[in-house]
Amino acid sequence: MFETFTHRRIDTSEAVINLRHAGSGPPVLLLHGHPQTHAMWHKVAPRLAETYSVVCADLRGYGDSSKPPTAEDHAPYSKRAMARDMVEVMQALGFERFAVVGHDRGGRCAYRMALDHPERIAALSVLDIIPTAEHFQRTDMSFAMGYWHWFFLAQPHPIPERLIASDPDVFYLRRGRALFDEEALSEYRRCYTDPATIHAMCEDYRAGATIDMRLDEEDQRSGRRIACPVQALWARKNGLDRWYDVPAVWRDWADRVEGHSIDCGHYLAEEAPEETLAALEPFLARAFMS
Repeated sequence: MFETFTHRRIDTSEAVINLRHAGSGPPVLLLHGHPQTHAMWHKVAPRLAETYSVVCADLRGYGDSSKPPTAEDHAPYSKRAMARDMVEVMQALGFERFAVVGHDRGGRCAYRMALDHPERIAALSVLDIIPTAEHFQRTDMSFAMGYWHWFFLAQPHPIPERLIASDPDVFYLRRGRALFDEEALSEYRRCYTDPATIHAMCEDYRAGATIDMRLDEEDQRSGRRIACPVQALWARKNGLDRWYDVPAVWRDWADRVEGHSIDCGHYLAEEAPEETLAALEPFLARAFMS
């Protein structure tokens, strides 16, 4: 994977971020979801690198990025903190303004970046998410049963960590192994069997249920909106649109929203890379032309 990409580790003010980058042209940052690493982009990133300067980074706490100490308020694993990391990473690579594409937890970091650093973000594409506050505010029995892991992972330390560590594969591969290429799966397993990574990923979800939720609610009350174009893509087989009108939710957060579902499960970039690219490429082209 990533044969043409350069591997780097970049020190930010709060973390050390592991990444790979390649290509030339307008910059595009790709952010992964849970419990993955930047390896999830292995089918998409090389194609994008034919046109763009592509950066695939591990979020703090994930992969080979550092795991900062935790705190009672979970702020070190907030999406605001993760967003700061990525702004500094892109600056270190010489990119002051860039597009960001985020899947799952990476999408939550991405939209927080667009809210907190609007001058940096040229375009935002989010894969299979709506804003964190929207989930919690609309929670009902159906959502709680479908997204039970949100509530499990957010429980106090050390209960989730100990239960997951007893058999990480059972927890992290509950959707099935066949969704992932063997090389990518081997990379995920190498990382998610590390107790430090398990703890950091739980902290990510604890932050989601606390500080991330509060930050979203503050933006809702103040009326702050995402300034750049937004693309929302979601997995038809994962059921996000059973609970929500996905584009309508995003229009409560941004003025320029487009998007559609893709006929696959949650892991769009791995299950349906061609369809994901077919959606991303024209969106990015329009964003950089404007």
